[in-house]
This record gives sequence, structure tokens and C-alpha cells, in this order.
Amino acid sequence: MRLRHIPGAEEQILESPYVVQEPETKRGKWNEVFGKSSPIEIEVGMGKGKFIMELAQTHPEINYVGIERYSSVLLRGLQKRAELELPNIYFMCIDAKDLADIYAPGEVSKIYLNFSDPWPKDRHAKRRLTSTEFMSVYDKILKADGVVEFKTDNRGLFDFSLESVKKAGWEIQYYTFDLHHSEYAEGNVMTEYETKFAAKGNPICKLVASRSHEA
Repeated sequence: MRLRHIPGAEEQILESPYVVQEPETKRGKWNEVFGKSSPIEIEVGMGKGKFIMELAQTHPEINYVGIERYSSVLLRGLQKRAELELPNIYFMCIDAKDLADIYAPGEVSKIYLNFSDPWPKDRHAKRRLTSTEFMSVYDKILKADGVVEFKTDNRGLFDFSLESVKKAGWEIQYYTFDLHHSEYAEGNVMTEYETKFAAKGNPICKLVASRSHEA
């Protein structure tokens, strides 16, 4: 998908009070960013932010960070954020491969991966957010009982993820090939893409992974 660049997006992000600048300086001190000690949950590739902002509204007891590497996409999320009174959510414009430089070990409770870029060519497999390379990064920042939740409508990416997560030494707590018609549908918060794909009748796949007790 070709993203249309919005002129001035980078400047607006730099000036936004909702974006954490130089996040590597917050490593191990994220509760100071929020001004309270609460579990921290992050969404990698938040898009326009519908999912994570809805979570923040529903769970004021949790601190949320939305991560989006494309400035023009993040800007749309910031415009939505400006309309809400939400003290428990911030954003970052970074690459997910740098997460271990931004969070200390055990600083994050949960990671959400929603409708990530499938990177369909085999030579780009390591760029997929559920690759063994990225699972290794998540392992460095999650609490011992932390989990990764992944949703997609791309069956090829999901099949890859089922194998990759296990190959990385993680345990799959549960998975489904049709989330909206499964026992796990209750309480599901939908993203922009999920709403669009579900309306077309596309089944949504989901898995939840934790560290293997044997690892």
C-alpha cells in the first residue's frame, strides 16, 4: 500500500504534546512519563489509533503507548487524540526493532500487533512483526507473564506466525482462524482495518502467545 505523505507531518509530530520525543531517554522510567505506576501496554503499528485509544478510554488503570513509524499515518491518530481527554496514552514515531533500547526488561505488560504489513516476499520474512527476530525483541521488554496478541485477515501471514512464534520458543495460549465467530469474540476491540475486512466477510485470525515455560 502506497502511503500519501502529508506535508509538515514530521514537524507537527515533533511539536505534539502527545508524542514522546527521544523515547530512549525514558527507558526504565516510563511510569514517570504517565505520572503514575500502572501496567504498560503497547501497540506496534497502531495506524490511525482507533484500537488503542478505545482501550485507553475503557481501561484508565492501564498506561498505553501507540507506535507508528509512518508520520503521515500517526498524524491522523494525533488529530483524533486531540479530541479526547485521555491522560493514559502517548505515541511514538519509531521502528519496532528499536524497542529494547526504549523499554527496560520487564517494563511492558502486553504487546498488540494488529493487521501488520505481511511482507509477502520470502526474502522479507524477517521484517514481519511476528518473525523470530521481532519475537526476540519483545522477549527483552515484556514482563515474565507478558503476552503478545496478534490479529490479521491475512491467512498466509497467520500461518507463518503460528510457526515463527513457536520457533522463537514461545507458547501459543490460543489461536483462532475466525475470531468473530469464536469463543474469543467477547470483548474484542476492532481496528479500522478489522472493521473494513469484517464487513466484507473476511475471517479474522488471532493468536495470543507467551513465553514457553520450557524456554
